[in-house]
Amino acid sequence: MSDGELVGSYIVPVHPHTVLAADQNEGWGRLRDAFGEAAQRIKDSGADLLIIYSTTWPSIIGHQIIADPNPEWVMVDNDFHDLGSIPYSFNIDDKFAHAWNQANENRGLKSRTVAYHGFPIDVGSVVALKLLNPDNAIPAVIVSSNVYANRAETTVLAKACMDVIKATGRKAVAVTAMSLSNRMFTKPIDPKDDKIHSLKDDEWNRKILEFLGEGRLEDVGQLSRTIHRQIRVNKVVAFKPMWWLSGMNQNRNNLTGEVLAYEAIHGAGGAVVHLDPAASGAGDKEYDEDDVEYFLGERNVLDAQSDETEIVSEIVSAKPSNSNGPALWEPTESKDSVNSAAAPKPVGAYPHARRVGDLLYLSGVGPRQPGTNSIPGGPIHDADGKPLEYDIKAQTHAVVQNITRILEEAGGSIDDVLDVTSFLVDMDRDFKGYNEVWAETLGKVGPTRTTLAIRALPTPIAVEMKVIAKAPSLE
Repeated sequence: MSDGELVGSYIVPVHPHTVLAADQNEGWGRLRDAFGEAAQRIKDSGADLLIIYSTTWPSIIGHQIIADPNPEWVMVDNDFHDLGSIPYSFNIDDKFAHAWNQANENRGLKSRTVAYHGFPIDVGSVVALKLLNPDNAIPAVIVSSNVYANRAETTVLAKACMDVIKATGRKAVAVTAMSLSNRMFTKPIDPKDDKIHSLKDDEWNRKILEFLGEGRLEDVGQLSRTIHRQIRVNKVVAFKPMWWLSGMNQNRNNLTGEVLAYEAIHGAGGAVVHLDPAASGAGDKEYDEDDVEYFLGERNVLDAQSDETEIVSEIVSAKPSNSNGPALWEPTESKDSVNSAAAPKPVGAYPHARRVGDLLYLSGVGPRQPGTNSIPGGPIHDADGKPLEYDIKAQTHAVVQNITRILEEAGGSIDDVLDVTSFLVDMDRDFKGYNEVWAETLGKVGPTRTTLAIRALPTPIAVEMKVIAKAPSLE
């Protein structure tokens, strides 16, 4: 058996209008025609598996995978039940579903299969399979979108899927069912009056589609962080499929992309996009996320939802987020300070960083997570001082992520780091794991480094770093 491969990727809208009311609006009709073009391309590719990742099937505990070989039911959309119903009967590859579930567990993910008759298939998956695979000739598998999963977890989900594709020799097509902007009208509209809800939404949709048309999928995955801050509708859930699709494509930025259609669906942005694995040569941005192979359990996806436009101008002590460690403070504000809502609060009256001339001086950075104050990999002791097992690699990764957030707030990046002083509370136990993570992250940047053994840190963490970095130009 030859190694399996991904032979194509598609982004498609989730709303039922393209199935039930395509003739009522010219734009809906164009999307329906684009679905037809995509279906023909999938057939011509020789694909023998369709993998659907849909934002309209949210899950809370891990990811779920449909493993009923023939789910049959009638789908009525919660919002657009007036359009009618969609009977469905799908051909699901239950063996692949179970193998993917096992591959997820092998990589540290919480996962389970769903295989009872009558389980309702979500609208996004129904629309995608009805229009991309109308005769059920190609077996499919459907996975949920976990509402709390961060990019690391979503990337590992993709890698686990690719493990099974390669092991089984499949020719797979990855499909993300999602809207672009998802701000819909809240009252019924005449189909002829449909349009994108706001100009800002339309501008962001077109920027995303510009990148996708150039095959710059990984750029879109990273652009999502900016979009979270810029538009009023939070896109954390809706952009998970972009993270997943990028992971399925080895986080490449040089695919061959084509936007087959872009239209409004009840105010939201809907598009059909084809991403061919053939290299276009257009994208040259390097993948600059942590290349995670196993999920260690830490999540920080909700931290990005805090309002980063609010600047606290007074030093106000805060209650601690948990019983471990001292109270937290709002970071000190001054003319040259740099503070980020995406970084953990200090344990005293100091800023996250300070700009002095061409340099940035960062206060000691640990692994605590903003908002929750949780410690990836676990604390080193409990509230009574009793030692606990912890993961030094997870803590070190989290430190690097926090450093990155602070530097990005200043307009720079992790590549600007010049010098690091690291503090370990257990040199004998932790130096090896810490050093391995360093080699994978900061070691590639090449700063100078000093590592010191210390007795303790103010919070129950095992590692902290003091950083000096180049300051980006203010011009």
